[in-house]
Amino acid sequence: MLSKKWAVFSFLVVWLVTTMTVQAEIIPGSPSISLRYGYYDEKCEDLESTVWLKMKRIVHLQHNASAQLLRLMFHDCFIGGCDASVLLADNNKNGTVEREAIPNRTLKGFDFIDTIKDEIEETCPGVVSCSDILVLATRDGIVLAGGPYYPVLTGRRDSKESFFDKAMAEIPRPNGNISEALRLFSLRGFDERETVALLGGHNIGRIGCEFIRPRLSNFLGTGLPDPTLPPDFLEELKRKCPHDNNTINNMFLKHTARGLSESAMSYSQRLSVSAFSSIASSFDNHYYKTLMRGRGLLFADQQLMVNEKTAAVVEDYSFDDGTIFRTEFAHAMAKMSNLGVLTGSKGEVRRSCSRLNSDQ
Repeated sequence: MLSKKWAVFSFLVVWLVTTMTVQAEIIPGSPSISLRYGYYDEKCEDLESTVWLKMKRIVHLQHNASAQLLRLMFHDCFIGGCDASVLLADNNKNGTVEREAIPNRTLKGFDFIDTIKDEIEETCPGVVSCSDILVLATRDGIVLAGGPYYPVLTGRRDSKESFFDKAMAEIPRPNGNISEALRLFSLRGFDERETVALLGGHNIGRIGCEFIRPRLSNFLGTGLPDPTLPPDFLEELKRKCPHDNNTINNMFLKHTARGLSESAMSYSQRLSVSAFSSIASSFDNHYYKTLMRGRGLLFADQQLMVNEKTAAVVEDYSFDDGTIFRTEFAHAMAKMSNLGVLTGSKGEVRRSCSRLNSDQ
């Protein structure tokens, strides 16, 4: 049985590496020089083990780190490609970097990337890009949260630009409808199934009540709650999100799906254990099961059920123990990590992730 599982895993790794190499060459806007596996083997041979060990320490201290980095990587790759442009700080105080765009003002995890970068610079100065660190750290964070492993190709370089206007216009909104979400994902080469898989990343982390509260009392400016919310779920969300800056742990989704029969304390204990478990207990398909019951926390999530194609994928992912979702999420994340990368002589390798080399 063990040898059979290892054979399946080995096949998946080979399949992902092969597919990723091809995708790095055919995605619109990608360079002709492709990324490769083990790019730093001769330049910084301990890179991946360094990132892994740092991420283990980070996740041990901050259990929400995995979700924060996943969101940070998504916002980076979605605008201009995986080029670390979202990491650039507004050093000129002119408010024109991605980081200052409204959809990005709640991003976290910048300090985690800076911490990893500083340690790598000690042993491999000027060699490893911030964009490679971000995709590697995100992958390791997903694994530490109980999610699937997927190989990451390396060789990215960092952007010398930041794209404030695009970030303002093209980051999917938490209150956006399904047509807009599918359009934005399609522009980046993702079909309906891949879009649904990527949104499954919402099953970890915490969601700020500021993203949920408009559904509870003033949905789309109507002065009324979102009519699609089941009454009992509406009341539960109101209790979880009073008029302050609370956050809701996404594990609340699973808690709700089980009839609110388990205590928040028991969930916190399980989350702390699962962060270092080789058996995924949190990164499963509960997100899709809650959507099937009309209990998506975000309006944009629940919108997956109003489109025939995306609803069919949600149903597909909700049936088994999460294996289908985890496999397809890994593939979609591998594809995401290769989106619009800079290689060769394009961009630069920043010495500090928040500043261009010319500003240091």
